[in-house]
Amino acid sequence: MAAVRSRAFGDRVRNGRRRRAPMSEINVTPFVDVMLVLLVIFMITAPLLTVGVEVDLPEADSPPIAGDDEPLSITITADGTTFLQESEVTPDDLIPKLRAITERRPDVRIFIRGDREIAYGRVMEVMGALNAAGFNNVALVTTPRPPGSGGQER
Repeated sequence: MAAVRSRAFGDRVRNGRRRRAPMSEINVTPFVDVMLVLLVIFMITAPLLTVGVEVDLPEADSPPIAGDDEPLSITITADGTTFLQESEVTPDDLIPKLRAITERRPDVRIFIRGDREIAYGRVMEVMGALNAAGFNNVALVTTPRPPGSGGQER
């Protein structure tokens, strides 16, 4: 009686020698290495990309706003142009665009960045429109005063 040789799964006998079948599994180690490198690159570059619209903010003695979520930003430039994030919007389009953006997160934080040269009434018009539309989590953004300025306006 011939001896029966047991073969492991995937082994083949060819010309009297054992050969393993080609491996059909994907090696994910290089993929993970590439993903980690990309993660580090994006973590370094992301804070540099949040410049937004250039505006000369007024100075104030106030603590930083705490929070982990990413707020929406409304910017009013010195010439009165209004931006939602980095896109220019008309005053009539501001509330409908905000509602479309925040339909899944109604309690989103909204920061208003008004240039120091803009009329106070223009900033209050935007705040009033936001409040009337039901956006109650609104904050004004300022630049911290340098130490030793004594609280004097420039």
